[in-house]
Amino acid sequence: MRKKRVLLLSEGFGSGHTQAAYALATGLKQLSPDVQTRVIELGKFLNPVIGPLIVSAYRKTVSKQPKMVGLMYRSGYKKSLNRLTQLALHRVFYTQTSQVISQLKPDVIVCTHPVPNSVVARLKRLGLDIKLLTVITDYDAHGSWVNQEVNKYLVSTQQVKQLLVDKGISIDQVEVTGIPVHPNFWHTYEKAEVRKQFDLKAMPTVLIMGGGWGIMYEDNALEYMTKWRETTQLIFCVGSNEKMKEKMQADPLFQHPNVRIMGFTREVNKLMDASDLLVTKPGGMTCTEGMSKGIPMLFYEPIPGQEEENCEYFISNGFGEMLDSNDTVDRWFKLIHEPYASGQFRDSLLTKRNQQYDPKSCPRAVLQLMQ
Repeated sequence: MRKKRVLLLSEGFGSGHTQAAYALATGLKQLSPDVQTRVIELGKFLNPVIGPLIVSAYRKTVSKQPKMVGLMYRSGYKKSLNRLTQLALHRVFYTQTSQVISQLKPDVIVCTHPVPNSVVARLKRLGLDIKLLTVITDYDAHGSWVNQEVNKYLVSTQQVKQLLVDKGISIDQVEVTGIPVHPNFWHTYEKAEVRKQFDLKAMPTVLIMGGGWGIMYEDNALEYMTKWRETTQLIFCVGSNEKMKEKMQADPLFQHPNVRIMGFTREVNKLMDASDLLVTKPGGMTCTEGMSKGIPMLFYEPIPGQEEENCEYFISNGFGEMLDSNDTVDRWFKLIHEPYASGQFRDSLLTKRNQQYDPKSCPRAVLQLMQ
């Protein structure tokens, strides 16, 4: 009997979309080993020269002109991509999509980014007969995600479901599953064991992350955190930002036995278990991973648009706070130096997580829809 095949399509505009696709693919394999999965960043796959250039340009815009990104986000918030735009995207970048689909012969296509979602929706409108599932990877529902050809939307929260319904999507087409995280985040590792693995000390520990691209702000907040380095272990994860890593390693502020500077790592799940507090940009994926670990979060510099909405959700639900002053740093750093209070707070977050989030829910929903 032929194994079921799932094609997961994403784009590289921010790492969270593709991370969600890989997380879902791995989750599907764990729950149903016979399922075959394939993850593709469609634009890069079809246009290996032009695709990365476009992503690089977007990355520079995000880091240098975030307000422009916010304006672009809000200008199209209420509208789905019109048919002329879909046609232009298809002809310029995605002409080979139907050939890819016919070669891979998936039973279902899952999109974790709005652009391939629109491309496949157009193909379905022209006669493609394959189920299309859409996983929205933030805590908001931008109009670019919306296409009537989508068979099912898998979303983060009840609020996002309502936003889609308000945009004209049938309530039966939307299921609240939470954003998928990698199965590595389904399990909790012993703090002492992880600290030993990474040669970390048994002391209050703060994990500071700059997002999937390693974009980190350069103001006095980083410097201020180092004032706690005698009593607090600081782990700076700068992702793929090698220039930032070199700059920090050369700075005397970060040259201390209790300060660790790390580049890209696939073991963030363990580092969260080793830490008592997470300081991060509020990407939908990182925030969901933090929630899955029940670690309190401080958010900095949200990109206008979806990251602001992510922030609002996690702050309003008690999972974190905006890092808007040195007083905020002091208050939270003091908390993690009080073992009982810190443990009680984390236990409360785990209870809240269990009420609101099941990390296996999204892959289970995909498997159920494939039956």
